[in-house]
Amino acid sequence: MKKLIMGLMFLVGITAIGQNKNAKASLEVDGVCMMCKERIEKACIQTKGVKSAVWNVDTHELKLIYDERKTNLDSIQKNIVAVGHDTKEMTATEEAYNSVHACCRYRDQDVKEDHQN
Repeated sequence: MKKLIMGLMFLVGITAIGQNKNAKASLEVDGVCMMCKERIEKACIQTKGVKSAVWNVDTHELKLIYDERKTNLDSIQKNIVAVGHDTKEMTATEEAYNSVHACCRYRDQDVKEDHQN
């Protein structure tokens, strides 16, 4: 019994060592303006374990620093799409997308063109 408990403690220890408390990642997230930036970054920061989230309006790149022991990229992306923004792997529901301000409708070609000027 002692050997079994020691073996389990060893495996748990190795798993904890394999997770990074300052993991870095970048994702592509659709959006068009500073209101989008605020919404995307807020959705990320409100995810437990996310330490930093910076979204670039021009490149659509979201740079993250997060604790892998508390969250993962899948959870972060779910929170992003829940506020109405698509990522490369996940798409926001029509209801979530329609909840964003009219000037933030990045799927609308006219809105995209307006933000290019």
